[in-house]
Amino acid sequence: MLGLLVRLLPFWIREPLVILVGTVFGVRILHMALADGEGWAPAVIGAAFLLVAVVRVRVVVHALRARRRPAPPVAAVTAPVAPAVRRPPGKEPNAFAQAALAIGLFAVIGGVLWIEGRLPESGATGASRAATCWSGDEDGKPPTAHRATSDAVTGEDLCRALNRPELPELLGTPTETATYASGTDATAPLTDGKVARPEARVEFDTYTVELSATYDELTVAQYANLTTYRNAPDLRKLTVLGRPALFTSDHMMRIQFDLGSGGGSGGPVGQGPLARTLTVAFDGEDRGGSYGFTVWSETGALPDDGALLDIAEAVLPEIARGKQDRG
Repeated sequence: MLGLLVRLLPFWIREPLVILVGTVFGVRILHMALADGEGWAPAVIGAAFLLVAVVRVRVVVHALRARRRPAPPVAAVTAPVAPAVRRPPGKEPNAFAQAALAIGLFAVIGGVLWIEGRLPESGATGASRAATCWSGDEDGKPPTAHRATSDAVTGEDLCRALNRPELPELLGTPTETATYASGTDATAPLTDGKVARPEARVEFDTYTVELSATYDELTVAQYANLTTYRNAPDLRKLTVLGRPALFTSDHMMRIQFDLGSGGGSGGPVGQGPLARTLTVAFDGEDRGGSYGFTVWSETGALPDDGALLDIAEAVLPEIARGKQDRG
């Protein structure tokens, strides 16, 4: 139906509209593919739109040249003049009305696409689009500890670096998409708000991943010494991108609220599922401060350590690039 309506338009209205729509849609889809990391499929679609626009530009250029080219002289030929045939009077199409119709048609199409992008997603449509990062800070102002730490990243920086398209594949669940993603400019517990500790969280159906950056003077080596007293087999020292690192395991804290129904048991605070954490020093010299990558699931299942290691190796360079871009 759309193709038929477009073909009914005059050439000098139809072709500029096709060029305009192809260029706008092509540039937008390419931007989504390249800047937002949507993958190669949108890039191919955007390139196809731009290719159509380029082809129609060539058609318009050839038509303009043909109009400017003088018509060849016609040899005088004596021939009997046929009587004029009277045609029933008909109304010529109004070019302005056709142009308005075309513009209105494409405006309706654009409006439908715009509304569709903002409708609540469900089923297969919702599963194809991951959650985007949002800030968990209520007033939008970072705590004093963040303002006092000039090189501190923000929770939004960490969320953008962590919420990557390949994160589900790194976790071993390639068919899942993020259902929740946020970043918060928090402070470290038990420090009276004096130590900046921004955090980011990305949740999937199977796993939840958290990333934090703690700006204290505790080195990874000192942290390893503090945890060796446990003599647990889950402690593992290693190096990540030339930086000292440490694998540890601990249970999350589960908070229960009894609203008077009598269903709560075991007190307001209980032991949550087991979590695996990879702590990585800020730099190779291990001069204090670290990033923490933590993963857990409500079922208690955990991916192998290689998944956290791959995530850290993919995210840490992205954090560094984000700090450079910010200035």
